[in-house]
Amino acid sequence: MDETPLPEVTEQFARTLAPASDQVIGEMDAKADREGFPTVDPAVGGWLRLVTRMVDADRVFEFGSGFGYSAYWMAPAVSAGGQIVLTEVDADELAEAREFLDRGGFADRAVFEHGDAIETVENYDGPFDVVLIDNEKHRYTEAFEAVRDKVPVGGAVVADNMIEAGPLEFADVRALLADEDTDANETSRGIAAYLERVGDDPAFETGLLPLGEGVAVSVRVE
Repeated sequence: MDETPLPEVTEQFARTLAPASDQVIGEMDAKADREGFPTVDPAVGGWLRLVTRMVDADRVFEFGSGFGYSAYWMAPAVSAGGQIVLTEVDADELAEAREFLDRGGFADRAVFEHGDAIETVENYDGPFDVVLIDNEKHRYTEAFEAVRDKVPVGGAVVADNMIEAGPLEFADVRALLADEDTDANETSRGIAAYLERVGDDPAFETGLLPLGEGVAVSVRVE
């Protein structure tokens, strides 16, 4: 009997069906493996591209871009005259993101913002058809509040690390969502607060994608 956990099987199938990686993505994957840098991985990357294409995205905003891995996956699905806004507090990582997207031929539709993502989004009017939240976990709810009104009906807010993220304890997240007492850390409390916030918002419908480290997808319905 095959005792492989379902999420692992799902991950394998998702990688099989994901768009083919190009040379730049291969280099980015190698960099992440070499340096232990957390990325969404190809399975989630391919899915992010699909969501961007499904909503026919003209504009994308990222809360936390690192060296551009997620942005690179989404960029081919952004309209030629569209825009993807990358934000990063680490200037060196942002410079690497610029180099990778330039090599892939996507720098013309990318904006590179150095600084705090939540402060940066206040400088944009929107709308943003796809939003990726992947900054500090205890600030996820703050990020959602900052961008919520800039997401149109049909747009999607995607948040990474719902199940795994360094010190995240998923058992504590579930306990917090069930209003149970638990000595949860800041990361776990941040993820639980985010899930509660988007789950209670009548303007959004939210589901969990069991790939990578867990991805919450919230689609604006009104």
